[in-house]
Amino acid sequence: MNELSHTVSAEVAVAPQVAFTYLADGLRQGEWTLGSWDRERVGDDLFRGRSLYDDRIVYVRIVPDAERLIIDYEVGPYPDQLTRLICARVIPGDKLNGKPDSCVVTLLAWRSAADDDYSWRRTCDLHKAEIHLIKGRLETDERSSEPAA
Repeated sequence: MNELSHTVSAEVAVAPQVAFTYLADGLRQGEWTLGSWDRERVGDDLFRGRSLYDDRIVYVRIVPDAERLIIDYEVGPYPDQLTRLICARVIPGDKLNGKPDSCVVTLLAWRSAADDDYSWRRTCDLHKAEIHLIKGRLETDERSSEPAA
């Protein structure tokens, strides 16, 4: 396995801004990111979580770009050792599939020099699961906020 990057995408039945706001929320990110669970804020846009697969502490800095609907995630084992290896992008549905109140969410990960084949394969597999968690959380939250008929 020699890939340098990996992407996963899902069509989500929510407005693009709803998806962006959710993905840029460092505490709510702990609901779907399996590599950094039990999130807590430890500074401006800096969060700490625990990996579900090896129980290590992971730090994440959220770098949102609201105009472009892109969120960069700087990750690492210590606050002073963060690398921008993951990003999320939201594309408005009317630009791709013609559905105005939907969007496509994409997660992109780059392989670092420290990733052996197993850790890289695990990252790719986790992102495949995480995109389903994102879709499920967003669509469930959106339905639960709609007024009763």
